[in-house]
Amino acid sequence: MTELARQFAGEGPLAELLPGFRPRPGQIELAERITACLDQGRDLVAEAATGTGKTLAYLLPVLAREGRSIISTGTLNLQDQLFNRDLPLALKASGVEKRVALLKGRANYLCPQRLQTHLDEQSDRDSELAAELREVARWARHSERGEISEIESISARSPVWPLVTSTQDNCLGSDCPMLKDCPLAHARRKAQDADIVVVNHPLLFADMALKHTGFGEVLPGADAVIIDEAHQVPETAMRFFSRGVSAWQVKELARDSLAACGQAAGSLQLLRVPIQALRDELDQCVSACVDLPPRGDHARLTHLQSRFESLAQRLAELKGALDPVAEQTREMGNCADRAGLLLDGLRAFMTGEEGTVRWFTNRRGRFSLQITPLDIAGPLTALREHNPATWIMTSATLAVARRFDHFTRRLGLDDADEVIIASPFDYANQTRLWLPTGLPEPRDPGFGPQLLEQVMPLLRANGGRAFLLFTAHRALNQAAEWLRAHSDFHLLVQEEAPRQVLLQRFLDTPRSLLLGAASFWEGVDVPGPALSLVIIDKLPFASPDDPVLEATMKAVREAGESPFSQVQLPQAVLALKQGVGRLIRQADDFGVLVIGDPRLKSKSYGRLFLNSLPPMTPVDSGAEAAAFLRQKHEIGGER
Repeated sequence: MTELARQFAGEGPLAELLPGFRPRPGQIELAERITACLDQGRDLVAEAATGTGKTLAYLLPVLAREGRSIISTGTLNLQDQLFNRDLPLALKASGVEKRVALLKGRANYLCPQRLQTHLDEQSDRDSELAAELREVARWARHSERGEISEIESISARSPVWPLVTSTQDNCLGSDCPMLKDCPLAHARRKAQDADIVVVNHPLLFADMALKHTGFGEVLPGADAVIIDEAHQVPETAMRFFSRGVSAWQVKELARDSLAACGQAAGSLQLLRVPIQALRDELDQCVSACVDLPPRGDHARLTHLQSRFESLAQRLAELKGALDPVAEQTREMGNCADRAGLLLDGLRAFMTGEEGTVRWFTNRRGRFSLQITPLDIAGPLTALREHNPATWIMTSATLAVARRFDHFTRRLGLDDADEVIIASPFDYANQTRLWLPTGLPEPRDPGFGPQLLEQVMPLLRANGGRAFLLFTAHRALNQAAEWLRAHSDFHLLVQEEAPRQVLLQRFLDTPRSLLLGAASFWEGVDVPGPALSLVIIDKLPFASPDDPVLEATMKAVREAGESPFSQVQLPQAVLALKQGVGRLIRQADDFGVLVIGDPRLKSKSYGRLFLNSLPPMTPVDSGAEAAAFLRQKHEIGGER
């Protein structure tokens, strides 16, 4: 028996440390494949179904080898869980000593320089904001890590946070007078010295491209990069490679330029007029954008071309005024650099570039203009060549019909090894799948109410304890309205409270139904009988009005391929697999999955979706599904 297999064995160190630990052949197989690829320097793309134990399957091989490794995951919560729970467990099981570090994006750390700057300007601020600034200052005197999440008394939506954290735009980097007190600088230095660094996907891509952050890079010197939740990588990479400008960035530039005048003699006289002119023009642009849709492509903005040209002119005038005084202070030089970058981004958006799509988002006039490359395989391959390492990409949802083409082709991973690890869960006995019959097409106005009528007996039989997942917020809100009128369940509706608050209420409140859209389809973990019913209204095809998706589909069509089969279908299959994955989270879970979309049976592509699901036992009626749930709850003493 190899040392790796011994660690996963029934009498190994993991069994001693984890009550109820059971050896899983899939976990051992994945760990051995990862070990082989790390030893051979070969990339690996691995789908490891829920229950495999993929975290330990990559941690133990990483800890067993020499060299430096980066581990990236999808969210801050998963990052904290990995660093604070899984990594210490793996270190104890392996018996090795490694220097480890946790590194987050700059928005998670206090910027002492910006805090001090805005404390000095308190007289200009409203009393509530000034009080919050003082509260942050009191906390900063005692915090060891400087992570703003430690301050629970201030709302995450408070306007104080942009004042006390930095962005890539306004960070002074190595020129900062308070660099020695900077929590981000401390965290980066620790990461540079560590054997294992835990990051998240946006930070990973920022570091890959060697952005001008003012700090040394983390990736150089790493010979292994492990990417968990790898299904998020294509979208993360596409967002990262985008360029653009937002109303918020322009507003911050004007504010910081004015603040910088306090330390640069004679600058206020030069800058007052161009700063005010920029602010006035920005107000005009925001007013002109108020009636725009929440998002759209560049064609929807043609009537505003002259407005944005005027904004570019005001930016150019401010940059021209900043340049002569840029060397007086670090802050003034930073503002001059930012003005140039924003001007370049705005001009690039207005002129366009081949192989890109121009699009915008809008919220009450606060616009963001983006130019996004349609092909990310090329730049991603170039960045990986600049940072040579072995890449291990794993997720519970990567394959479509047991193939990875849609994923590897998009990321330029054509030579990677591939493996699919099946779940150890007994889906045939633990679950049932019901596809209601007689429902109209999903776009029919009667679809939602008729689906809810059919599942109501099932909801009652289960005593609530259900997630209702929707592909659109409009359908979610209509369902909430219908359920309030036709049932007495305790409803928890997305956006009525933060996600973690809703989840805790779901656990604590009997007869609860949680209604969620996109953000509840993944990254939500409710093990045990508290969640034993998941209802999905429709197949999760991406909205056709997404400008990036629309441009991608057009490019695929012009290349002579089918945008439906090459783009829309794979994305929808993976999204459905994520939603289905909410139901069974541990070995003794049970439950029923309901998918209301009749296209699963009426369309030829429905078979692809069904074949991508876990091997659940189908039932012909809601009554049969309800009987299964009653039996399982009675066995578990839940009723």
